[in-house]
Amino acid sequence: MGNAVDVDGKPYNRWLMIAVLLVGTFGTVLNQTILSTAFPTLMKAFDVSTSTVQWLTTGFMLVNGIMIPISAWMVTVFKSKPLYITALTIFLIGTITCWVAPSFSVLLTGRLIQAVGVGISMPMLQTLMLTIFPPEKRGAAMGIAGIVIGLAPAIGPTLSGWIIDNYNWRDLFGMLVPITAAVIIASFWLMKNVLKTRKEPLDYLSVALSTIGFGSLLYGFSTAGNDGWGSTVVISTLVVGVVFVGLFIWRQMTMKDPFLNFHVFKSGQFTVSVILSSAVSMAMLGAEMVIPLYLQIVKGMSAFDSGLTLLVGALMMGIMSPITGTAFDRYGARRLTMIGMTLLTLGTIPFMWITRNTATSFIVILYAIRMFGIGMVMMPATTAGMNSLPLSLMSHGTAVNNTIRQVASSVGTAILMSVLSDVTKAQKPAHHLLTTNPLSYGDKFINATINGYQAAFVVSVIFCIGALIVTFFVKNKTAHSVEVTASTTDNGGEA
Repeated sequence: MGNAVDVDGKPYNRWLMIAVLLVGTFGTVLNQTILSTAFPTLMKAFDVSTSTVQWLTTGFMLVNGIMIPISAWMVTVFKSKPLYITALTIFLIGTITCWVAPSFSVLLTGRLIQAVGVGISMPMLQTLMLTIFPPEKRGAAMGIAGIVIGLAPAIGPTLSGWIIDNYNWRDLFGMLVPITAAVIIASFWLMKNVLKTRKEPLDYLSVALSTIGFGSLLYGFSTAGNDGWGSTVVISTLVVGVVFVGLFIWRQMTMKDPFLNFHVFKSGQFTVSVILSSAVSMAMLGAEMVIPLYLQIVKGMSAFDSGLTLLVGALMMGIMSPITGTAFDRYGARRLTMIGMTLLTLGTIPFMWITRNTATSFIVILYAIRMFGIGMVMMPATTAGMNSLPLSLMSHGTAVNNTIRQVASSVGTAILMSVLSDVTKAQKPAHHLLTTNPLSYGDKFINATINGYQAAFVVSVIFCIGALIVTFFVKNKTAHSVEVTASTTDNGGEA
């Protein structure tokens, strides 16, 4: 495919640049799930409640979700090299703040700063990978990116549990400092300006509508799992979110130069790919939340051991991503996504009958099958969707896909957690039994909890079957940019 050249026509080493991108993004994405098994330790360290400590994740997702749409504008206006270095520097400042945090409020502030950096750097990785490779090579490129995007958050709980059990919670952040600093230094030499930029004023009304809309939606769905769907706060924030997202979309569709270009949905393949990648994210993150809870509460496993149970599946996804990426370039997305969603569905169905006596090894195998399936769907679906867009819409397509996937992950997790909670509450024994017959109370409470997990997985199976049906609409070979009309872009064809 010839020598790689940047926007100034200067040659550069594509693989060294990719190495910098992957290592940098691995650290930032790993950071998303690294606190999942550390919450009890942090609650004790700062004397805060469960609902308060949860803000370390909820707040991170909020800011991250708000930044992703803004990243599409940033990629258009700012040169890729200084933008990537700036994003990682912001992340480094946030990480150092968390590392030395003397109080919970400072720790939360550090997490929010981190989220700004991740909200810029994560969409940049996909946009850059899709830009520096031609359509016929993008499957392999996105398969490599999938190792980072899929594997990093999956190993987070295991790594977190090991560090918490053997070291200090501050080391969760401390270990990221030298890695991020090294990537920033390497970026000055190895990162190149490969995306064409143009002057485009920032539409502040769009930023406000986007921030309020997506922020409210993410907050509402994130709190629904704890507070329930009937909570006044949940209902009001969801209503505000829907109204403002609706206003945001309407404004984008009527602007000459939209802040976030929703014309990407004129491509049927892009729309199908967004539905699939969102469904897979819901399936992955929902299970990563529910399975460790089952292992710790019902089976009495430690944080590290419950995280370790998920490790085989995480490694399976990491191994599969580059393989399915190469297979995509050869065979297309349809067959891969069908097989992958079938495996994901088959790997989820047995969880509907999970009991306190279910063998841990059986759970490890099922989870590995699920992650194998996810690895076959995630990147092929995303790449097929992106290949249907012209180069000029690539950053917008990435931002739209990531934003909807972020919201979908929150929705999926909230639905599973609320179903789990509601079924458990409805079936738990009367409180007076705790004093009259504590053994019977404990036994019935565990049964009610297990019924909650079973119900959550019934919902998960419904998600999977819905996504499996969608795979029938995936096309094997997408003609690049034919589905999006030239009128929606500046140069409507392939650059």
